[in-house]
Amino acid sequence: MRKDSRLSRVLHVLIHLNRSDGPVTSETLANMLATNPVVVRRTMALLRTQGYVQSSKGHNGGWALTKPLADISLLDIHNALSESSIFTIGLTDEHNNCPIEIAVNEALKDVMNEAENLMLKRFGEITLDKLEQGSTGHPVNLRS
Repeated sequence: MRKDSRLSRVLHVLIHLNRSDGPVTSETLANMLATNPVVVRRTMALLRTQGYVQSSKGHNGGWALTKPLADISLLDIHNALSESSIFTIGLTDEHNNCPIEIAVNEALKDVMNEAENLMLKRFGEITLDKLEQGSTGHPVNLRS
């Protein structure tokens, strides 16, 4: 099963935007992420709708932050991306009349909900400026 890396990739982009001297084009971001500019525009549009970035057209146009990183949390970005679940694992519903499946789903449901709630709570406590500083408390060198 393929991992959904949209959240980590968007966080990466936002920190780069914060360090940029001006707007960054979708093409530049796409090259950085090894993806298509259309994917970048579609994803960034979700962030623009929530007021975290803006786009400008024309020469010297591109994407730019509209808020300081300290005012944006991981939860904000998770929600802006319309992520439905933190985990790619889930409950099965193929045999919903089977007593074993019912028991397994019951056992998994509570622990998965508890873990997801804890993770989302923690996401709300982490702002993007903390990510930019890294674990050392000093700005991460993005040039390497």
